[in-house]
Amino acid sequence: MNMGSSRSHCIYIFTVQKEVTNEKRVSSGKLVLVDLAGSEKVEKTGAEGRVLEEAKAINKSLSVLGNVINALTSSQQGKAYHVPYRDSKLTRILQDALGGNSQTALLCCCSPSLCNLSESLSTLRFGARAKHIKASSSSSSSSHMSCKDDMFDRKQETSFENVKIVERILRKLRDKLDVKTMNLLVMDGVFSSGEEEEEEEEEVNTITSQTISSWKEATEKLVKTIIELRKEKKILKDEYEAMMEEYRVMMRSKLIREKKVCLLLGLGFGVLASICCCFLFTILVS
Repeated sequence: MNMGSSRSHCIYIFTVQKEVTNEKRVSSGKLVLVDLAGSEKVEKTGAEGRVLEEAKAINKSLSVLGNVINALTSSQQGKAYHVPYRDSKLTRILQDALGGNSQTALLCCCSPSLCNLSESLSTLRFGARAKHIKASSSSSSSSHMSCKDDMFDRKQETSFENVKIVERILRKLRDKLDVKTMNLLVMDGVFSSGEEEEEEEEEVNTITSQTISSWKEATEKLVKTIIELRKEKKILKDEYEAMMEEYRVMMRSKLIREKKVCLLLGLGFGVLASICCCFLFTILVS
């Protein structure tokens, strides 16, 4: 992967983003390919000056990576350990791949020469420790979007409940009006003398006017409630669209930042070939 120099780490990060317009959801995933530089023993290579400083930097980053793997395996065994991701740029970039929601594969390359026996054993021990890391990947929605969706759903459910309450009140008023009307129709003496008819007519008019006035009041309350619910619905819709637009902008800026992270951690170019190389291929799905 890094054909130009064996004295530097090479990292490629590919980010894929998928947006479902119907569901208003955004899914994203990452593929991280890492070519680690080989660890060197200064007493064998005889490095001096700038080459020596480069070798120290390479060995330090690999040592921090080993410490991170040790801390992760110890934490998974029930022991509380601090994982030093921030001790090196390499481990900071690979934080999600090592201890996050991901699938990770490690390829160790060893030298068959006897003079490199100690380096080969160190590489194999490194691979054995990394094998104990238990990572699993699963598709998950953004918590940011989930919280906003839950809030919108709760407000919408409240609005629907208010509408149902108003409809129930109107239904009760309608039933009462029907009962009173039927009682008036079946009253005894409806077709009696004129005076009784006038009294009954006045009573009917009184009851009818009272019923109509109560009906008008209920209708006005219903209209006001419906108008308020429509305003609230429009506000919720505008808030939801604004939150969605904010989230899209945030995802685009995040994508741009992660593309910039895809860099070559160049620790210098040298002539010496690495004795032991480790290739770490990581697939991260979030």
